[in-house]
Amino acid sequence: MGQTGTACRNPLCSCDPCGCSQCECGAKRFGSLEQRVMDWLWTAPAETITVRDVADVLPEYAYTTLATVLDRLVVKGVLQSELDGRTKRYTPTGSRGSHTAVLMRVALSADEDPALALQRFAENLTESEATILRKALDGFKRRRGRSPVR
Repeated sequence: MGQTGTACRNPLCSCDPCGCSQCECGAKRFGSLEQRVMDWLWTAPAETITVRDVADVLPEYAYTTLATVLDRLVVKGVLQSELDGRTKRYTPTGSRGSHTAVLMRVALSADEDPALALQRFAENLTESEATILRKALDGFKRRRGRSPVR
């Protein structure tokens, strides 16, 4: 994946330039509360949110708990934060689909036989999912001027 001097294929990579030998930026799995927060964030109408925004949506949790969760999500690389006066504002570093793609990439690269794992994955796709994958691979082939690795 990402290597020094090459373009990183990880859509959530925050390194510029990527110097990771195997980029896993944003590839951390979520705890249940982290997942609830990210599910809401990925569909939130605002580009940036505050702890108060999350507390309004998840009032059953303490403000300090939510602040800790948001800061942990920054450490995991799926959120970025910036100070706006005394208020921290949080923004997702990528989409839900980008995060899923990174998790799939990490799982595939961890397999002893990634080609077999990828084949088994493809065999379990629905027809509509296979169509989407074919279109993506055709686009890859056109951009690269060659056939995708088989």
